[in-house]
Amino acid sequence: MSNQEKYLEELLVEEEVANNNEIVLFNDDVNTFDHVIDTLVDACDHTPLQAEQCAFLVHYKGKCTVKTGSYKDLEPRCSKLLQAGLSAEIV
Repeated sequence: MSNQEKYLEELLVEEEVANNNEIVLFNDDVNTFDHVIDTLVDACDHTPLQAEQCAFLVHYKGKCTVKTGSYKDLEPRCSKLLQAGLSAEIV
């Protein structure tokens, strides 16, 4: 592998890592499963099945990564989750 190829590969890896922020959704005792599922479908473009699986993971594990991507993409999605009364943050 040439030096140029190594350099380009390193740039691609750095770019991929830089764009992989996550929205983490946390469990609470307030919101219903249906509300969490509907909100994930709306805010994160989940399928109903994917949203249901995330809701169960949050319930049983306490938290779950529900979306990954660039901060610019995740910020409005996380805001929607927070406005719907869910507990979430971007990490």
